[in-house]
Amino acid sequence: MTGAAILPVSAADLPPALPAAYAAPAQPLSIVSEVRIGGSVQDPGSAEGKLPGFSKANVNGEILFAKPQISADPFWQAFVPRPTVGGSYNTGGRTSYAYLGATWTLEIFPETFNRRIFLDGFFGGVAHNGYTGPKAQTPYGFNTLGCSPMFREAAALGYRLTEHWSIMATVEHMSNAGLCANNRGLTNFGGKIGYTF
Repeated sequence: MTGAAILPVSAADLPPALPAAYAAPAQPLSIVSEVRIGGSVQDPGSAEGKLPGFSKANVNGEILFAKPQISADPFWQAFVPRPTVGGSYNTGGRTSYAYLGATWTLEIFPETFNRRIFLDGFFGGVAHNGYTGPKAQTPYGFNTLGCSPMFREAAALGYRLTEHWSIMATVEHMSNAGLCANNRGLTNFGGKIGYTF
């Protein structure tokens, strides 16, 4: 008999399958699109993050609302951000804050990663309880932030685990863009988990 013998193929011999492509929930349950909760490290390179005697940990959360329907064209609608509100509490009694703005979401290589990897960008305003007085009188363990409110920019790299759950690595920066006398700002690093309705 000529030719190779035909052997049974087991599941272990097959190439690994990619996860199914992510599909957004078809019917939102409310005007809320997503809720997120997580933590971050308070500005590691500053007085708020490296001087001893204070906790460096923040607990934060945010609510992302559903996108307004601006265009019937999916291409243009993709540029519409989600209104976002959130806040962060510093467990060491240093600067805590609340913010309001907009979040844009971009899928990274959607065909390769089945629409599961995404990048978020946020821009808005932030109000805080940090120090805003003269630089020479800045309390120990605080940054000189100059004024409140300030601007907040943030980014997140995320992965969608399921239709509803996702995880993200985050970075955020807050400053007054030189509009006040002092502008040390805050830059925090952390992570979040999200639930999409």
